[in-house]
Amino acid sequence: MKKLLTILTIAALVACKNEHKHNENHEEHAHHDGHNNANEHMHESTTKELIDRFESPERDAYQQPTKVLEYLGNVKGLNILDIGAGSGYFSFRLLTAGANVIAGDVNDEFLAYIKNKKETEFNNNPNLELRKLPYDSPKLKPQEVDKVLIVNTYHHIENREAYFAQVLKGLKPGGELVLIDFFKKELPVGPPVDHKIDEQQMQEELKKAGFTQFEVNTDLLEYQYIIRAQ
Repeated sequence: MKKLLTILTIAALVACKNEHKHNENHEEHAHHDGHNNANEHMHESTTKELIDRFESPERDAYQQPTKVLEYLGNVKGLNILDIGAGSGYFSFRLLTAGANVIAGDVNDEFLAYIKNKKETEFNNNPNLELRKLPYDSPKLKPQEVDKVLIVNTYHHIENREAYFAQVLKGLKPGGELVLIDFFKKELPVGPPVDHKIDEQQMQEELKKAGFTQFEVNTDLLEYQYIIRAQ
């Protein structure tokens, strides 16, 4: 009996450890996923803890924001929607590069953080707009923006064909959608493999939404691919 109890205790500890690891893997993305883990997750970590993680040197190391901005080219004067802006990691970098940025997110606390940073560190720059996005729409007017950027968020969007058809309508002629997401394999960062979407599936889904031209880069970033779609 004692031996059985010992075995059961060990099994419970292993299960608990695995569950903790699973939750940690979701932390970077849960604020975008209102249908599943967002509310639960917000009770587990404070906004400050999440923002510290999003803005950490560890993220800089794999995200390589300077390389990404160089890859995007001259954005000065362009209107860009950053979907799933989170802490504004890319929104503020695009703003600094001269773009007119719409920082879009479903989460009020992240939008409040961006608003505060805009006011205190960026002189309340009018070229940065905050936009609360519902889960099922990018909230774009027809031909409103030159680019739409989505980083590490694509796999959280439901009904993607309908969603990205709306994105396409919101792009100006010649505009583009830029997606950055994790390779579908085991990595030290990002969500579990079964939550990831590979480059091929993403292109197939975007084709159904109406996009016809694709540029795929798998070399710029160590853990992520980039798709530019028009």
